[in-house]
Amino acid sequence: MKIYILRHGETDSNVLGLLQGGSDMPLNENGIRLAELCGEGMRHIRFDRCITSPLQRAAHTARIVLDHSGNTNVTLEYDDRLKEISMGDWEGKHFRTDEDGVDVSAMKVFFDNALHFEGFPNGETVASLMSRTWEFLEELAAGNDESTVLISTHGTALRAMLNPLYEDPSDFWHGHVPYNCSVSLVETEDGKMVLKEDDHIYYDRNLIVDRYSSNSKR
Repeated sequence: MKIYILRHGETDSNVLGLLQGGSDMPLNENGIRLAELCGEGMRHIRFDRCITSPLQRAAHTARIVLDHSGNTNVTLEYDDRLKEISMGDWEGKHFRTDEDGVDVSAMKVFFDNALHFEGFPNGETVASLMSRTWEFLEELAAGNDESTVLISTHGTALRAMLNPLYEDPSDFWHGHVPYNCSVSLVETEDGKMVLKEDDHIYYDRNLIVDRYSSNSKR
């Protein structure tokens, strides 16, 4: 089995530095464009299935990628376990400043050492996210067939899902937050999952915007 795991395209909340979490934010114009380009870059791949987070930024990205890669016949399946981490009371608020009442020091822990982050107020912990996303991936891979599957999810959810497959699981963010419309590939070999491609970009890398680097102060 080949499992392509995709982070959604850009949203206005990404641009403004707002916490999205479980909020159902749409793609912006650039997000749609990136998804189109990603799909065109994946035209050599024939998908048998597509499973997506039900949040519209992930589902819309999946539909665009399928249509632009020539997989228009593939329907979307939805799984709540692919949703982004719930950020509770902080959803919709700026995470770079304390102007909205967000604890900036806690957010620094989240982005620098997420495994030690205590969780969002009235939201979810990273441990909970890791449990539900890994459960999903294990369940899917247990089919151990020859199908090719597209998964559309979110930045934190993607890192949580793949954490057990990274060479250094202690580095939750694997160096950085996944770029919009980046794709990782997991293959099953002898009953085991193996990470074959890591944060692959199918569009022009000059279009990447890293809003979470140390220089941007996240």
